[in-house]
This record gives sequence, C-alpha cells and structure tokens, in this order.
Amino acid sequence: AKLKALLRKAKPRTQKAIDRWIAKIFAGMHQLLQKLRLFKLTRNRSKADVFDYIERFYNPKRRHSTLGYLSPIEFERRARLA
Repeated sequence: AKLKALLRKAKPRTQKAIDRWIAKIFAGMHQLLQKLRLFKLTRNRSKADVFDYIERFYNPKRRHSTLGYLSPIEFERRARLA
C-alpha cells in the first residue's frame, strides 16, 4: 500500500489530470453504449409487439365502413388494380 502511495505521489500533476480525463471519457462511452443497447432492445421489442398485434389480433378479413365495407385485403387489391 505504501509503495502505491509513493508511486501516485511520483506522478506529475498533469499525468494525473490526463488519467482522470481518459477515465471520464471511457465512463461516458460506456454509458452511451448502454443507452444505445437499451434503445435498440426497446425498438426491436416495439417492432415485435406491433407485428404480434397485427398477426394475432387484427382481422384482415373484417369489413371496414371507412373502406367502403371492404376488407383491408380486398381494398388493397382493388387499389393496386386501379
């Protein structure tokens, strides 16, 4: 422990400042990477939830009054032909 303390005192002040600066940069980069991973996970999870809703709960054969009482599939088919 005494040796480490002596070595710390032996470092010039500017080197200590540079070491702290580098440590702060790496800490900031680490936090940024964690946030990006979280965003990516949440975005992918959101996409999966929307897909799940469409596949499980949305009825593509149900007729909609706003589509002229056509199913969404029939409406899109007619729109492509027009």
